[in-house]
Amino acid sequence: MNAHELISRLPGTIQQAHTRLRPHLRETPLEGSLALSQMTGARVWLKLENLQPTGSFKVRGALNKLLSLPPEALQKGVVTASSGNHGAAVAYGLKKLGGRGLVFVPEGASATKLGAIRRYGAELCVHGTSGDDTELYARRYAETHGLVYISPYNDPDVIAGQGTIGLELTSQSPEPLEALFVTVGGGGMIAGIAAYFKSVSPHTTIVGCQPENNAAMWASIQAGRITSIEARPTLSDGSAGGLEPGAITFELCRRLVDDWVTVSEAEIKHAMRLFLETQHQLLEGAAGVALAGFLKRAERYRGRQVGVVICGANIGLQTLREVLQ
Repeated sequence: MNAHELISRLPGTIQQAHTRLRPHLRETPLEGSLALSQMTGARVWLKLENLQPTGSFKVRGALNKLLSLPPEALQKGVVTASSGNHGAAVAYGLKKLGGRGLVFVPEGASATKLGAIRRYGAELCVHGTSGDDTELYARRYAETHGLVYISPYNDPDVIAGQGTIGLELTSQSPEPLEALFVTVGGGGMIAGIAAYFKSVSPHTTIVGCQPENNAAMWASIQAGRITSIEARPTLSDGSAGGLEPGAITFELCRRLVDDWVTVSEAEIKHAMRLFLETQHQLLEGAAGVALAGFLKRAERYRGRQVGVVICGANIGLQTLREVLQ
């Protein structure tokens, strides 16, 4: 299926995913932020994916994929690779559906996220020093052992699950959003959201946000092809890592995302601290990226309706201390 066909099908498959997920996941709130609105002059709405049962939006795509599989595939076992949130989402889904799974993670993955994977009962294996290495190895392992591989982003069912955020946003927002800021890692979340918005609210500007220290998708968009970059440490561990060869999300992001912004580690930290102080909820670095992206562009959105996806809450205590210092 080429990118044009996938884009045309995604709104329908996102609606199907929404129906499939409704018995298992609640709709997350869309809340107006008085503090952020007063600070920026925009009308700011926050989509609180940090309130998902696994603390991250990733549960949407993972669970949609698992629910699309036959029971025998779940019993035989699935394989995935993750820096943490996607692995926890797959493990959560397997526990809920009674399936088996193996989660590969890179060295140095967040201890908080690894703890969640273990609590849900999935088998955990450490391989590789980067997300790219881990994904390639996990996919080969699944093929060798005849198991289903569940990509964190490079799968139409996963993208459709993440796209249900867009479906909820368009129905929840009291007025049409003029811009929506979304963190980008592998691109599954923004691809799904953007595909749905383009079908029902094409005038909404979809803004992709990445940390300067690990902006693989933006580098690829600029190059016109999937390319690798030197990854530096970032608070946004949930969006870190490159794109696997042939990732369908590259072309979707190239066609559907209207604007891009990269943010420094200092800007991410400031945004996270601001959210903690004003919203009194936890968020992780990847969620801070989208908020930092909005704050960096806030002047151009004065007087306008703006949404920010707060994509997750899974932050370790040491990282939280670093942000608060």
